[in-house]
Amino acid sequence: MVLRQVGKDHTEKATYVGESVDTAKEAVQLDISDGISWFILGNAYLSLFFAQSQLPKTLKLCMSAYQQAEKDPVAKCNPDLYYNRATAYKYQEEYQLSIMGFSRASLLDPTWSNPQEKKRQLIDYLLKVVTFIETKGKLKGKRLTSMLESLTESDLGPYAGGSYTGPRGNSVKLDKCSLIELQKETNPEKVVVGKVVCSFMSDDPVPFTLCMVDAMETCYSVTIYNMAEGCGPKIGDSLAIPEPFVQEVEVQYNDQAFSYKSIRVDSPVVLAINGKKLGLKKQAPSVLAVNTKSE
Repeated sequence: MVLRQVGKDHTEKATYVGESVDTAKEAVQLDISDGISWFILGNAYLSLFFAQSQLPKTLKLCMSAYQQAEKDPVAKCNPDLYYNRATAYKYQEEYQLSIMGFSRASLLDPTWSNPQEKKRQLIDYLLKVVTFIETKGKLKGKRLTSMLESLTESDLGPYAGGSYTGPRGNSVKLDKCSLIELQKETNPEKVVVGKVVCSFMSDDPVPFTLCMVDAMETCYSVTIYNMAEGCGPKIGDSLAIPEPFVQEVEVQYNDQAFSYKSIRVDSPVVLAINGKKLGLKKQAPSVLAVNTKSE
């Protein structure tokens, strides 16, 4: 799909990506049983998801198109289908399904090195996250204690005082809580604060990953999407996250098992670092490369 590859800046590229979705839809309507057309539509939706606000409904449409593609015996044998869907699963942090997808792509084309390499990178990433969580960033006890003792109410920044002003100007109740008190998925009217004990990027630039420890010495990983390069929090920074979205990562691969809790942040502008809320300049769109050998 050439339209997805052109454009001088992000806005122009996003426009072309939208047009590529329309073109792919037209191709599907010509033959709704053609799995290759559904595969191309799925790729277009996946590109659109990252180009235009990362709307969950767009990703649902992407996955639906890939599911339709799988019904075609020809498309079902296409390693690109499983490779691209595995990439989407990775960004959803559905790591078990991502690993399975890369394995399937590699099985269908043993000469293609990309799926195995991406799977290896993902396993290395998970191992790194688990290691840093278990060791609290490998910080020495005295340094960690000193960092946590420096935490104050002011580190909450605009989220201090039990409420904050929402994007529509309304007052939103917000209670400070510890990481261990968070429930799975959404945590409305809650805010957590802690110290960054490590930060790192995987082989892919997205997401920016860090580990934070709160006053109870509980350690969670935090994945931040759309973070501009060089603008992520540093070791020792305080970090406040309003209404955190918690994911429980459970992955089994051969004799390796990975289990930990993570907070997903889709936009850095909601964060407060050292008591100051981040501005739009700290945000940058995610860039996604889909494999299109069969298009």
